[in-house]
Amino acid sequence: MENETITPVFTKEKGVDNKDKMPNSNIDFYYFLPSPPCRSVMLLAKALGVQMNQKITSILAGDNMTPEYLRLNPQHTIPTLNDNGFILFESRAILQYLVDQYAKDDSLSPKEAKKAAIVNQRLYFDACTLMPRLVQYMGPVLRHAQTPDKEKLGNFEEALGYLDEFLENQTWAAGSQLTIADFALISTVSTAEAIGVDISKFPNVNAWFQRTKNAMTGFGYEEINQAGCAIIGGMFKNKAK
Repeated sequence: MENETITPVFTKEKGVDNKDKMPNSNIDFYYFLPSPPCRSVMLLAKALGVQMNQKITSILAGDNMTPEYLRLNPQHTIPTLNDNGFILFESRAILQYLVDQYAKDDSLSPKEAKKAAIVNQRLYFDACTLMPRLVQYMGPVLRHAQTPDKEKLGNFEEALGYLDEFLENQTWAAGSQLTIADFALISTVSTAEAIGVDISKFPNVNAWFQRTKNAMTGFGYEEINQAGCAIIGGMFKNKAK
């Protein structure tokens, strides 16, 4: 498994389902590459073969506060998806939608109740614990050039410890197969590594991290996720001086 690379085979084939479920280029995607949630969606879209019109929305430049953007997303968050008039924000909801709408099967988001519950638990853990704690640590540095807070780093590392336990004797985040939980979590964990968090302290997380990076090579991991990590990592380290 360590050397496995998964190629994009998740897309519905023509004739398998309704034509309106086929990937198309009429999807507008508003994103900012340093944003981990944006990157998770971009990786999944690549895996599914879903083409999107990518519209850079810089939160640093206030692109997310324009009247036009606020009509799409009153929360002024990123990412935002506009699929032929269907508007959706919150990245993990977008991950679920893309699979439900465009995947050829349910391998990335199982329908069986118990398997689905584990995927959802991992998604909620990322949304409600792991990512917020990372933001609490890196946010004051990025926004106000504050000295990194060791206590906040400790809180984030505590969450990584939880993830390490989840991954005990597991190949992927939610079990034996790659799911949308891996797409969400990889963007968070890779961002943490980029700003200097020592992932190697958590052996199960580190093994999963290396395995998932390799598996997502065919989904544009380097040009999407690693490129975004490099930007935010550079910003953090520059501000933290």
